[in-house]
Amino acid sequence: MHLYGSDTSPYARRIRMFAHYHKLDLPYTCLDIFAQDDRQTMVEHNPTRKIPFLTDGELNIADSGLIMRYLTEQKQLSEMTWWQANQLVQIDACNDSFVELLICKRSEFDTSEDKLFFNLQNERVTALLGYLNEQCVKDVFLESSYLKISLYCLLDWILFRDLYDLQNFDELLAFHQTQSNLPGVTQTDPRHS
Repeated sequence: MHLYGSDTSPYARRIRMFAHYHKLDLPYTCLDIFAQDDRQTMVEHNPTRKIPFLTDGELNIADSGLIMRYLTEQKQLSEMTWWQANQLVQIDACNDSFVELLICKRSEFDTSEDKLFFNLQNERVTALLGYLNEQCVKDVFLESSYLKISLYCLLDWILFRDLYDLQNFDELLAFHQTQSNLPGVTQTDPRHS
């Protein structure tokens, strides 16, 4: 098995941290998806043209959630409950909206402009951050290593990219601080890439 991603991707980081957490030997290659050779590698293995992706022989797995499920099955780790899996959907939706907004900003769009797409993304991130602020303190949430890692990676990426002021979300800020000692946090910190 081999993982490909970017050091600044919260999705790649969560898989790298998941591997650290469970002491899995998972070789990793950082790709610059805007460099021609690395982009070609990505396209060859992942038609969605996204990172991360995992290769295992002839098998290519093209999504962080599926990679986690594959590793869980291959290494016989505990699976998430349906409630936990639904929380992951909320984290992913929030993360996806932030990615879309960041791409728009980098494309020199004013994401605060009153436009349907921007309004929907901004509404979604605010609602989901409020929702996750309530969920992240529940024992059933904290029992899942992948949920903790995924939320930590989202929050740390928001702070790293200065995407949103989290000051009104006390539980999320406390969660980020508490989980900053998770295995792999230091080794995968995007600030060191």
